[in-house]
Amino acid sequence: MTARAATYEELLERARAGELGPDPRTLRIAVAFATRQAVRHDGRGTGYRNEVLSLRLAGAVGSCAVEPGALPDTAIDDCVGADVARLLDHPLTPVRVAALDAYLMHVTPHTPGNGARPFPLPAGTSLEKSRARADAVVDLLDLPPGSTVLVVGVVNSLLEALRSRALRYVPCDLKGGVTEWGEEVVTDALGAAGRCDALLVSGMTLGNDTFEPLRRHALRHGRQLVVFAQTGSAVLPRFLGHGVSAVCAEPYPFFWLDAGPGVLHRYRLECPGPGGGR
Repeated sequence: MTARAATYEELLERARAGELGPDPRTLRIAVAFATRQAVRHDGRGTGYRNEVLSLRLAGAVGSCAVEPGALPDTAIDDCVGADVARLLDHPLTPVRVAALDAYLMHVTPHTPGNGARPFPLPAGTSLEKSRARADAVVDLLDLPPGSTVLVVGVVNSLLEALRSRALRYVPCDLKGGVTEWGEEVVTDALGAAGRCDALLVSGMTLGNDTFEPLRRHALRHGRQLVVFAQTGSAVLPRFLGHGVSAVCAEPYPFFWLDAGPGVLHRYRLECPGPGGGR
């Protein structure tokens, strides 16, 4: 398994210093691009939009999701052709996250030797693939029926998978609103975490600076924290044992881009203990 880190800032500093692989000043981003998507699955009453910044470093792609419209057009120009070290110091958090993700994907790709376990994703419609991904994520929770899960980053297929397992949930998203079933979506994750038995968290929390408080909460209170990660898929496995108990990593290309088969990469502590603290 690859070296782990106690905090996101520690991991970032170690990457800047070249302690995790090649000197980032010697590596350049060949391609920078943004992917924008709108979706409304058949049979669903609500839809959503995604926007993701991705950076290509040699054979690796690192990504960070952003709120639609929040990424300035100049960000892509800043990234393409830039060395990784400069982007790890970029003023925009999503650029730093995408650069770190690309660097770690280049250094430690999702392979069994690095702790990843492949999970085949079948071909199908967007809804079929969304549900298959949701099953892969929710299966990483180790909870008895009736437990309550804080879901940070509302994805209706994840909520559906929790409901099918008789697990209660508190949906949370910075945008607020309601779920497919008319449930209120809270906006204060930490405020709701205290009444939940586990946390199911989007990797997008890395890009909006809300991941670290959630990680610390899970570690301090002995709660499972499972991350579903399109953002920072190579970053978040580094926190296993430091508050994170499992990760379902999904690097670019994401399941919603292609109707064909794909693969997810799941990481889990052998003996997670409370809050993934071993």
